[in-house]
Amino acid sequence: MVKKEHISETPATQMLRKHGVTFSEHPYPYEEHGGTAVSARELGVDEHCVIKTLVMQDEAGKPLIVLMHGDRKVSTKNLARQIPCKSVEPCKPDVAQRHSGYLVGGTSPFGTKKAMPVYVEQSILAIERIYINGGRRGYLVGFGPAVLTDLLHARLVNCALEE
Repeated sequence: MVKKEHISETPATQMLRKHGVTFSEHPYPYEEHGGTAVSARELGVDEHCVIKTLVMQDEAGKPLIVLMHGDRKVSTKNLARQIPCKSVEPCKPDVAQRHSGYLVGGTSPFGTKKAMPVYVEQSILAIERIYINGGRRGYLVGFGPAVLTDLLHARLVNCALEE
């Protein structure tokens, strides 16, 4: 039996394959601090359909993941009110890396080192196809957004700010 060569094998793609998720693979030239604007441009898709994986923490330092449109920011006040906790802030890059097991810029919500609650901006579920990090810099995977709630049990929140 010949094993098909995949573009990239990461903890994220291993988890997706294990659960039978069909996804497309989209490698692109990574640019330091380029963010979703660069990946959207390189893939030729709307930045609104590129989903950021943000590792944040509550006031007790407990980590959580927030999935947000590439062209939006998270209102940490609105998020804290909805989850509910006193406050939410982004983790420092080294802390985020420790929790997720991924380099910042290559963080996927799938196959993280630590199990963390996942919150997804509810309007993401209205998009036909989303693109999200596949577990390394310069590599996105594409699929329907229902995977986020089906596989990650992501809870819906409404905390987007215009970018």
